[in-house]
Amino acid sequence: MSDDYVVSEIEKDYILTLLDQGKRIGGREKQEHRPIKFELNFVETKAEGSAIVTLGETKIIAGVKATLGSPFPDTPDSGVITTSAELSPIASPYYESGPPGDDAIELARVTDRAIRESHCIDLSKLCIVPGKYVWILFIDMYVLNADGNLIDAATLASLAALSTTKIPKVKINEEGEPEVLDEKEVLELDHYPVTVTSYKIGKHRIIDPILKEERIADCRITFGFDEEEHIVSAQKGGIGVLKPDELVPIAKECLEVSKSYRAELLKAIEEFKKKGN
Repeated sequence: MSDDYVVSEIEKDYILTLLDQGKRIGGREKQEHRPIKFELNFVETKAEGSAIVTLGETKIIAGVKATLGSPFPDTPDSGVITTSAELSPIASPYYESGPPGDDAIELARVTDRAIRESHCIDLSKLCIVPGKYVWILFIDMYVLNADGNLIDAATLASLAALSTTKIPKVKINEEGEPEVLDEKEVLELDHYPVTVTSYKIGKHRIIDPILKEERIADCRITFGFDEEEHIVSAQKGGIGVLKPDELVPIAKECLEVSKSYRAELLKAIEEFKKKGN
């Protein structure tokens, strides 16, 4: 995001005063996230899976496309996942058009790491012909409105989109080449990783900040958790310092929030399946 977005000293002092009183803008607790809304499989013809996630006023679309391609040489029998993010002026006037900037690259990488390191998808099941043909899953994220905490919203959107994904079946013809069939099968998810980002503002720690809170934060750290409470990823951002003795308390706080995030996600997926999808 452009440095043009500046929180005034008056607003900063107000936010800090509230935090000193154990309060936040909007009345939330320090470790309380905003309401989450899921819209699953909103694009049925141009994507294998899709979802819109709204976290407070932050809104992100995620779509999944599947394409046959070549595997990586060191993993010839595994499919491929690639993640991208787009932050455009549509989401905020402080974003600029053009190639992905540092914020977009980091957003994609942190989301990708949580998905990949949790092994939520068995990539061997995406292999068609070892060393020759595999499914490549493209997870594309588009931020529609940026009001803080894009990382957590992006991970939720990606998992929600993956949960609706259906991959075409493939048969190998007499020439040994793959033929994509009309019939599709549901992509199985073995785990449901979510990320929780803690922001340090002075002596305070909060999760799921609105943009004004986010912009005055000294630093942040994002933990990815699977449903077995394992930390699958971690990423620190910002120029502020986190002391070693702060990490365990932060991780425990984030773990509790991850349970709420995941419960909301699984509830939305269950409701989606009940509708016969």
